[in-house]
Amino acid sequence: MGEPFADTAPAIRDAAIDSLQRGRTRYTQLTGLPALREAVAGSIAKEMGRTVSSSEVVLTHGGSAGLASALLATVRPGDRVILQDPTYSLYVDHLAMLGAEPLWLPGAEDGGIDFDALDALAPSARMFVLCNPSNPTGRVIGQDEMTSLEALMLRHPDVLLLADEAYSSIVFDGRKFVSALTLNAVADRVIVSRTFSKAYAMTGWRLGYTIAEPETAAGINLVHRTINGALNTFVQDAGISALATSEDEIVSMAAEYQLRRDLVVGTLKGIPRVSLIVPGGAFYAFPRIETELTSDQLVSRFAEGGVLLRSGSEFGPSGEGHLRISFATDVDSLTTGLDRFSATVAGLSA
Repeated sequence: MGEPFADTAPAIRDAAIDSLQRGRTRYTQLTGLPALREAVAGSIAKEMGRTVSSSEVVLTHGGSAGLASALLATVRPGDRVILQDPTYSLYVDHLAMLGAEPLWLPGAEDGGIDFDALDALAPSARMFVLCNPSNPTGRVIGQDEMTSLEALMLRHPDVLLLADEAYSSIVFDGRKFVSALTLNAVADRVIVSRTFSKAYAMTGWRLGYTIAEPETAAGINLVHRTINGALNTFVQDAGISALATSEDEIVSMAAEYQLRRDLVVGTLKGIPRVSLIVPGGAFYAFPRIETELTSDQLVSRFAEGGVLLRSGSEFGPSGEGHLRISFATDVDSLTTGLDRFSATVAGLSA
């Protein structure tokens, strides 16, 4: 699972406890706590180096509700939506719920965006959904690709971009994360979804947000509040505390994931018939195994070997033959899992 190894920081838990003890258990505004919206806007403004208004911020019940609300607010039945192949499986579920059609965009050889293919699909599409860093591959979009994406969107003025940046704080090898919020020339068509779950180890708190121009944000909020109602009050108070976390702590957490990434990559590269694009961020690896078994069959075989993985076919047509490894767990469990992974691969027929 995509579950951080660490517990939520004591200061964040204490903020929630204090909020409860002060009786902060009633409904808040359907748009969320103004103080948290301002804190999110301030955090994004600091990251982007430009002014961000709280009217651009929609607080959501985790990143999943933010993604669903953004799609429901902007995509209609019959619309076509471009998805990277492979990508996070939830998007296809959302599109099925909407009655929209996914258009699969095969990745470039290095796992990046194939801009020629994207250019060909864009005229018939309502939206492009970008998962950056990628779940399941860990691929991180760099500045050159982001610049090319902006140019493409300028050529196709009717296409929206929904950027899922749940893992924006988890990048490796000294990279600097480049957000879709830097696409200033097409800012009115960009929606970014983020969550407190990964950066602050708050998966169970269910707190996220989207950033979009004010009119789009109002539409997303209308959908979100209609379906979900008001957010949990004391969780929002904890969110304000989370945003006060020092940058050093966030960088330190990313470094812990890189240690795990290096352990996974070092192990997998030594296993015959296993190939892998090295993850540049997030906490997943997406190895391909040379075998006649399908991904689903591989999941069963590895489960028999004592290790749980997700089938690559869940993430798109090109995921067949792949498995998703989560290295978000503690090092001892990860080491045990990799040992069992190696043993299971060795027992597979060629």
